[in-house]
Amino acid sequence: MRPTPAAIRAVAATALLALLLPAGRAGAATPRPSRPAPAPATLAAPSLDTFWTADRMRSATPLAPLDRPPRSTTAVHRTTVPRSTPENILPTLPNLPQPQLPQLPSLPPLPPLLPGVETGGPWTARGAVTHTTGRVFFTYQGRPASCSGDAVTSANKSTVLTAGHCVKLTGSWHTHWVFVPGYHDGWAPYGKWRATKTLATPQWAAREDLDHDVGAAVVAPLGGRRLTDTVGGQGLSFNSGYGRQTYAFGYPAAAPYDGSKLIYCSGKTLRDPLLSTDHGLPCNMTGGSSGGPWFTSFNPRTGTGLQSSVNSFGYQLLPNTMFGPYFGTDARNLYDRAQHS
Repeated sequence: MRPTPAAIRAVAATALLALLLPAGRAGAATPRPSRPAPAPATLAAPSLDTFWTADRMRSATPLAPLDRPPRSTTAVHRTTVPRSTPENILPTLPNLPQPQLPQLPSLPPLPPLLPGVETGGPWTARGAVTHTTGRVFFTYQGRPASCSGDAVTSANKSTVLTAGHCVKLTGSWHTHWVFVPGYHDGWAPYGKWRATKTLATPQWAAREDLDHDVGAAVVAPLGGRRLTDTVGGQGLSFNSGYGRQTYAFGYPAAAPYDGSKLIYCSGKTLRDPLLSTDHGLPCNMTGGSSGGPWFTSFNPRTGTGLQSSVNSFGYQLLPNTMFGPYFGTDARNLYDRAQHS
């Protein structure tokens, strides 16, 4: 008898959990609760600036992009992602001087697969993306961990977008959550911004559905200033379709990367041919890049664009390809909840 779609999704969830846990601890995983954990209204306010020392940030475990199993021969139900009229929100950027970054030995860029396609190399062109994109640090299962995120235009001037699994995973919301824009090898040139609230799409909050792997955080002012007044905010694009020229950014920290610098991929997106409604992009970024922004209408000279997805997951049988959720109505609603919090 062929497996049912529900059985396939159950196997996918089991494989995902085993791949995310540290080696040797898969058998000790805490069972997923029968009811979703409620999102915290606010997060505790310890001195996270002193908690997240340079050494602790460097040693944080990179949370890997999620893994999905190969396609079964049985038809698979795809989650419906509500869509509406395409909508663009423009960037808002202050006139910021570029910080003088310390010189570090650079990893050699990996050769592109095709002309015009970058699968993962250091971003050296400067521009706004170097201060709106940053690393995200938090505590997951009692250990320091990391992802990536992006400051976006918002009514509260305090909104960061990231992946859903970078705010909640295996039924628990992460703690000690901070956003470090412009991170560079333990240095926080624009400060460490503490989350007062973390959110996710309803589908991720309830059942960690990879088609809706989008999260957000609202961060507290720092030194009397709000986030996008300090580093600026990128624009957004909802319901922008597939097959778009796209730039993806993040801070991969698993080999061959070390998390010290901003890495990017570029190319034309495709629609996932297997189990999801997501975008796919040629990219070999590793753990720690999760939650990093994808931009359409990106200007490499100014480093500005319209964010249309985040680094989310990959398939073992499709190496060097990253997938990101389609920014439809649910992503738009999450953005509205965050920017008005």
